[in-house]
Amino acid sequence: MSVNQLRAPKGASKKKSIVGRGRSSGSGKTSGKGHKGQKARSGGGVRTGFEGGQMPLYRRVAARGFSNYPFKTEYVVVNVSSLEKLYADGEKVNLGTLVQKGLVKKSEKLVKILGVGDLKKKLEVSVPAVSASAKDKIEKAGGSVVDTTAGSEAKE
Repeated sequence: MSVNQLRAPKGASKKKSIVGRGRSSGSGKTSGKGHKGQKARSGGGVRTGFEGGQMPLYRRVAARGFSNYPFKTEYVVVNVSSLEKLYADGEKVNLGTLVQKGLVKKSEKLVKILGVGDLKKKLEVSVPAVSASAKDKIEKAGGSVVDTTAGSEAKE
């Protein structure tokens, strides 16, 4: 294949719409702006949220109370049953191995192991958070849970 044979895929390039070039262009006379009015004028139109002078909705609704939304921490959940399926006996479970096995994305830093399912393999788990039921199941199977939260390192 040579350069002169290259073509853009169908629909990739579109002709620019030129308005105000007569009736036959399809965008003549009022050029798609209707008849008169603020939006037909040059520089016309209103800002986002403007309701014709009426108090806009974003100002009518009371902004009250506290929202923890910007500060909340969201964990990626991994169940004990998933560990049972994908890990061999005696393996270590950490962020690196969870990414390798495809249980979490590489960008995820906060992982929590939950106790859904059964575990019969001895695993060494070192992730940021483990639920009480998961910890119990891991320890009953002969494994161990290493706490990797930043707060626990400061205590030791």
